[in-house]
Parts: sequence; structure tokens; C-alpha cells
Amino acid sequence: MRPNVPLEKIDDYSWRIPQKFKHGMQVPGIVFADKDLLDKMKTDRTLLQCANVAHLPGIYKYAITLPDGHEGYGFPIGGVAATDRSEGVISPGGVGYDINCGVRLLTTNLTEQDVRSKLKELIEVIFNKVPSGLGSRRKDFRVAPRELDRLTSEGVPWLLERGMGWKGDVEHCEEKGHMKTANPDKVSPTAKKRGATQIGTLGSGNHFIEIQKVDKIFEPKVAKAFGISEEGQVTVMIHTGSRGYGHQICSDYLRVMERAIHKYKIDLPDRELACAPGNTSEADAYFQAMSCAVNYAFANRQAITHSVRQSFEKVYGQQAESFGLQLVYDVAHNIAKIEEHRIDGQRKEVWIHRKGATRAFPPNSPEIPLDYRDHGQPVIIPGSMGSSSWLLVGAERAMEVTFGSTAHGAGRMMSRSAAKRRFWGGEIKKSLEKRGIIVRSASTVILAEEADPAYKNVDKVVEVSNRIGIATHVARLLPMAVVKG
Repeated sequence: MRPNVPLEKIDDYSWRIPQKFKHGMQVPGIVFADKDLLDKMKTDRTLLQCANVAHLPGIYKYAITLPDGHEGYGFPIGGVAATDRSEGVISPGGVGYDINCGVRLLTTNLTEQDVRSKLKELIEVIFNKVPSGLGSRRKDFRVAPRELDRLTSEGVPWLLERGMGWKGDVEHCEEKGHMKTANPDKVSPTAKKRGATQIGTLGSGNHFIEIQKVDKIFEPKVAKAFGISEEGQVTVMIHTGSRGYGHQICSDYLRVMERAIHKYKIDLPDRELACAPGNTSEADAYFQAMSCAVNYAFANRQAITHSVRQSFEKVYGQQAESFGLQLVYDVAHNIAKIEEHRIDGQRKEVWIHRKGATRAFPPNSPEIPLDYRDHGQPVIIPGSMGSSSWLLVGAERAMEVTFGSTAHGAGRMMSRSAAKRRFWGGEIKKSLEKRGIIVRSASTVILAEEADPAYKNVDKVVEVSNRIGIATHVARLLPMAVVKG
């Protein structure tokens, strides 16, 4: 039975779940969506989960659900919450199992016309270089235990030391590609074992490597600052996370947090919101281990970037630098961090949870690269297989209403099992190829799970973000070829 969650309309794109809806809510919920997206949220537990998040001790302002919101573990996917650094809590459910699942975008100096004749060969080489699928691992790049600890402490810079990247790559990553709070001593041997062979792998689910073309430029000045100069320009998007390493860390610490809620007598409406007060050893240990998974994911996307650059070299017989292949930005969308935000006129240090949510900081933010600071942070929102993806830019209003956050993607319309019942992977592949989109995947089953109709319309999700002014249009990207996990 679907819960009936009351909603108060603020405007056409904003809705409030009143604090009086459930006993124990510390703040209201707020939902950003148009009517169609909101109607989909009403079909599952998304809105109830938003209200549940509002029970977290020390939560500020409201629990947020973004336009891509759908049911998740504890928090809705597309959820944001900020809790007081010392009086509040940190919750693994506010990050998710795929810690630092995120996305990065590379630009090239090539056009669709330049690439089309070699596109099939190029995507085949990338597919062969980057292992994909459930449990995929690399035989050519296994990291010894001691080196894995260094990698997860240092993130992207560790790979650059080994020739697997360019100098500008670090500056164009959120957190410069590594969180300094990482401590491998807080990571279990099981997680380390799972992570040793998976650096540089895509994994499964909605993860992908996509060769795209710029379909439309909305803000030429901002687009140029980000490396996009013309429609038809070729880009490469990489979407993956921390693989089995991060998944195991989440599993390990959910058990820790379930004990913590009893120890600290925290009353929650859903055990999936298990958490610990921010000033406890349990919170510190989780944050240090989570930071390792964040660094692992940054390094994973960096290793894949290296393989993509090598693939261009192999197919075209020239150095990768001659094609551009510069990193625009790498941004996380499953993460918890300590940030400062203005709340009730005062600067407060908070635990910010972004689960299926992307940071969207405005111009002049010191946390974003110097060469983008006049414009704002690049925000990358991938679409579903066969649909558009978007490059946006963070805006000042995001700091006012979403703690500097926006949506992370399209958001699912139907479960994976429902999609498999409805679609056949072989037909999906044929349909995409009729549209000129080349697809390589580890299995046809994943193509059924990831069929475009299984997701919301990403253009509608992005339009809500643009209309409420938390991240605004820069460029729309369309797929040419895709490797699916």
C-alpha cells in the first residue's frame, strides 16, 4: 500500500511535506519536481523516505528530494540533508552503497564527422580495454595491498605519479581527486580484497562510457570556459563508482551504525537510516573509511580515462594530446562531506549528505577550479542509455535552497526486474543502432534493465533544475556510442 504523504504547493516546481505529517520530524521536507515527476514519486516510498530523513537528529532547514528522486535505501535517491557537525549525525544511508558513484566529462577537438568513420572501431577498443559487467576485474592492473592503501589515501594523484593522467586532471576533480580524511586502517580486509582487482573497471548497472556529440549550446561563454566551442564537437563521458570496495565499506558500517543507534538511543522511523552522532568514534571511523572509497572511485574514473586516451591513440595512431581529451570536471553524486553553509544568517559546519545528488557550487566558490571560478562549477548530469546528457553550471540559488546541490541523472521509472520483464536486450540494441548509436555491453540482460523507458526524461529533470535556478543550462549532449556495464 502506497503511503499518502501530504504536500503543500509552494510553486510549480516546489512542494513542502509539512513537519506535522509525522511525529518526530525535526524539519519539513521539500520536493523539487514538476507535476509529472511528482506523480511518479507518489507511486513508491520516495516522499515517505523524504519525511523519514526529516527525523534525523540535528538536521537543518528541511530534508530535500530533487527532481530525479526515487526510492532508495533509507534516503531517497535524489536526496540531500545537512546535519549539524557535532549535534547532528552521519548516516551511510545518506550516501548509499556505491560510494562516490560519479561522472566525468572529457572534451575533444574532434567533430562528429571526424569520428564517425572510426566510431565502431573506437568503441570496440574501449570495450576491450575497460572490463565491464558484474564483478569485472582487470588482469593487467592488480594493486598490491600496501599500494591499495596508498591509492585510497591519495586518490587521483597516486595514478598521476604512475603516468596514468595529465597535470590538469587533478585540478578538475571535485576535492582535487582525493579526500584528505581517508584512513585505510578503518577499511576491512574484505573490502580491500574486493578492491584490489577492480581499479579501472566499469562494473554493471547504469555505469557507462559514452562517446557523445554536442547537440546544443545554451551559454556559449560558459561552454567555452569548460572546453566546448561548437555544436557537433565530440565529448566522452565516464560514469562509475567505487565498485566492490565501496559497497563492502557501506555494508560493514551499516552494521556498526545499527549498533550505534541503540548505544546512543537514537529514535528513527526506519532502521535503514541507521546513523551515529557526528562527534563519536563510530562517525569518525565511517567517514574515514567512506573517504577511502571516495578516493578509490576518483582513481577508478582516472584509470578509465587513461584507457580511453590510450584507445584514441591506438585507433588514430597519434598521441592522445593531439585530440584534446581534456578533463572538464569529475563530480561525485553519492557522498558525505563536512561543509560550511549559511543557515539562519550564521555560518554553520554541517555533515552534508548527497545521495544521487550533485554538488552545484556558484561562481567565486573557492572549492572549484580557478579557471572556472568566474562562471561556477561544472555540473554533469548523465541521461539514460540512448538519451541526452547535460552539462550545467552551479548557481547562487543552490546555496540558498539545496545546500549547493542539484539532481544527478534521470532517475529510474521502473525497477530492474520490471524492465527485464518488459524489454528484450537484443531489441533494445537494434533500436539504438537504427538511431545511429553503437552499443557494446557485457550482456544483453543489462540492456533490458537500462532501456531508455526504464528511466525518467532527463530533459525534464534538468529543466526543473534550470527553472528553480540551482544549476542552469550550458550544453546538451547526445550519444554516438556507448559501453554499458
